[in-house]
Amino acid sequence: MTDPSDADKIHVVCVGCGQKARFARIRLGEEPKCPACHRPLLPGTPVALNEASFERFLTSNDLPVLIDFWAPWCGPCKNFAPVVGQVAADLRRTVLVGKVDTEAVPALGARFNIRSIPTLVLFRGGREIARQSGALPNSALLAWLREHGVRGEAA
Repeated sequence: MTDPSDADKIHVVCVGCGQKARFARIRLGEEPKCPACHRPLLPGTPVALNEASFERFLTSNDLPVLIDFWAPWCGPCKNFAPVVGQVAADLRRTVLVGKVDTEAVPALGARFNIRSIPTLVLFRGGREIARQSGALPNSALLAWLREHGVRGEAA
């Protein structure tokens, strides 16, 4: 039998140690910390992902996950990075943001059929729900996220 309060719980993977933490959804505003390593569970910054960390980050978080596929030689990617960082900070309680360097981790770029960069892919429950190629201004990125059900106020 499921505890009725389980519906009010959320799972988030710690970006520091990989531990899966569970806490009450109402605690999102309290800056919850990992019970194992005590780092913030909602860092408010994009998380660099590799093949080893990608799957757990994508599938073990109850919050939507936004992945920025980029490369270090890409000028638009470099210019877009501050926008992605600002969104990660502003919406840290409603979406987790990861970054995949397609040059360092080409298998992930191939797996998701990334043909141009930067490309943003939004996931919910480990499944892709939306994709956007090209850099966007902050307001357009926030509107795109809202269009796909990611809402939130500035932290």
